[in-house]
Amino acid sequence: MTDSVVVLSGAAASIAVLHTLLGPDHYLPFIAMSRAGKWSLRKTLTVTLLCGMGHVVSSAALALVGVFFGFTVLGLDRVQAFRAELAGWLLLAFGCVYFVWGVRRAIRNKPHSHWHAHPEGIVHTHEHLHVGQHMHVHVASGSGDETSPDAKTLTPWVLFVIFVFGPCEPLIPILMYPAAQNNPWGTACVTIVFALATLTTMSTVVIAAYLGIGSIRFARLERYSHAVAGLMVAACGVALRFGW
Repeated sequence: MTDSVVVLSGAAASIAVLHTLLGPDHYLPFIAMSRAGKWSLRKTLTVTLLCGMGHVVSSAALALVGVFFGFTVLGLDRVQAFRAELAGWLLLAFGCVYFVWGVRRAIRNKPHSHWHAHPEGIVHTHEHLHVGQHMHVHVASGSGDETSPDAKTLTPWVLFVIFVFGPCEPLIPILMYPAAQNNPWGTACVTIVFALATLTTMSTVVIAAYLGIGSIRFARLERYSHAVAGLMVAACGVALRFGW
């Protein structure tokens, strides 16, 4: 391994950590969706790693294609700018749609009471929710929260697609140097180091937030968790799109 590759690898690791920490879109969507969807730590970490891999691999592939066709860093920057704009709009759109769905779900999940009379003359009342408690009754009648399973299945895939489109700007100039020098081992080394640093940072932040937020209970606000998650994702889209 040459000195230049060692230096580039060290720079790749440092830049990857800073790039990830300074970009809340790298971890906030997973924290929000995990809390709202009550994902397990395993599922949360799996979705985070898959999206992170798609994020890095797509940018690395773009850099290699650019080198193959003789594009300059400036030329690829235009492509990256377009990808950033697209990813920002996708995050914003997904967050807004999820927010609306979350508000609708929160309204339908408002606690309400029912009176019950028993043959022996006992009359009592109990409070329950449309979603979760007695859900089988409402689903059977066509008025329940039958969209929930689809939302749980679709959300990780939507995040994955958005992250594949999302740019990883610092990787391309670092990667293009060894690639342009016809150094496949150097290119692979820089890519792997950058990917490992990015995935490790994303996972660390997400796990820490998962364990920290998981110990807090928001009983009265729990039914608004999906709406709040949608707002957080939409905010990430605004930040990515407008560079806030």
